[in-house]
Formats: sequence, C-alpha cells, structure tokens
Amino acid sequence: MNPLCSRCNRVVYPTEKVNCLDKYWHKGCFSCEVCKMTLNMKNYKGFEKRPYCNAHYPKTSFTSVADTPENLRLKQQSKMQSQVLYKEEFEKNKGKGFSVVADTPELQRIKKTQDQISNIKYHEEFEKSRMGGEGTPQYPQTPQQNTTPAYQPKAASQNYHYEPKPVHQAAAAPPHSSGKRYRAVYDYTAADEDEVSFLDGDVIMDVQQIDEGWMYGRVERTGQQGMLPANYVEYSLDCS
Repeated sequence: MNPLCSRCNRVVYPTEKVNCLDKYWHKGCFSCEVCKMTLNMKNYKGFEKRPYCNAHYPKTSFTSVADTPENLRLKQQSKMQSQVLYKEEFEKNKGKGFSVVADTPELQRIKKTQDQISNIKYHEEFEKSRMGGEGTPQYPQTPQQNTTPAYQPKAASQNYHYEPKPVHQAAAAPPHSSGKRYRAVYDYTAADEDEVSFLDGDVIMDVQQIDEGWMYGRVERTGQQGMLPANYVEYSLDCS
C-alpha cells in the first residue's frame, strides 16, 4: 500500500516519492516550512523532522543568567557546603586509603617467580632486537619495487571516473542573456555545482526564469553564474 504525503496527505506513488526525515513526501511537497522553496536531498536541513532551507533553518539560542546578589549568595553558599562535605569525607577516610599486606613466605615465592619471568622475557626481547638489527641490511628491496607498476592500471581507471565531470559542467551552460536584474534579499550558499552563491544585497544580472522555484543568473559582485532560488531575490527598479 502506498504511503501518504506528510504535506498534503495524498497518496505518494513510487515515481514521485521522497523518503526523508522518517516521512514520505511528494517531490513538489518537500519544501521549506518558511519560504516554501522546493528542496532536495542535498540542500535541505531537518529540524524536529521538518525540512528547512539554509536561510530559514532555526537557530538554537541559550539563555544567560544574570549574576544578581541573590545568585552570587547561593553560589557562595553551595561552594562552602561542598568544601565542608569534602573535609568531612576526608576525615572519615583518613588512614583507609592503603592496606598493609603481610610479607608471608608464599608472597615472597610469588614475587621471586615474577622477577625471574620478567628477566627471561627481557633477555628474549634483547636477543630478538639484536638479531633483527644485524639482519637489517639484508632485507630485499627489489621485490617491493617490482610490485609498484601493478598500481598503474588502477590509476588509469581512476582517470576514467573523472571524465564525466566536464560533461556535467557543460550541461549547465548559461542561457541567452535577457538583461533582467534582481537584488538578493537573503544570503544563499550553493548546494550543487550548477548553483551560485551570493550575499544579501548582491545584484543578480541576466536573470532568466527556469521554473516556478528557480532562476538562472550572474552575480555582479563575483562574476559567477548559475542557478539560484527564485524566492531569495526580488525584482527592483533600482537594479534595472
């Protein structure tokens, strides 16, 4: 049985299903809770099992307690109580930290046996290290050097995996300039190779609408161009 979408409560079919944050979504319903920008698995941020974009992700804050006279008095009182308890525990446990063990004949025999075992192991390790030091110049090095060319085919296979990258960059070629200029109202950090980053107040030139949620343009400040979310910019007469 197909699950229901967490946004619209309609049936989600496998071809349009997004499984994220322990819920199921339509691809179009998986959007930011604040600005409703369509998200994907690369640029979303989850908070309390709800998706957010980078600009509207909730930021946790900490409350600071002022050092009022009452708080300072309680702090000093707690410190004094801790010192009193520490001294009481120290007096109770004084003289109980160490226990004297009688030096019986059985303990002397065990100690002597352990000393003999330690001496034997020490001489064994010394002999091994000395023999290993004398034989060090005779280690064969040529067989290890002959094995290095075996890794060259692997390097060739790695170069093969890098060939699709130029093709992916060529797919993101900029469209023909339309001359429209927008101004950014939020900071945005690119989440993919075909996107562009900008700051609040940047002028976006040569903007073209791709779909309802995305545009293509060039940042005037950096000269970089790529895709950008439409709800992060606004058209302004001052830019045109």
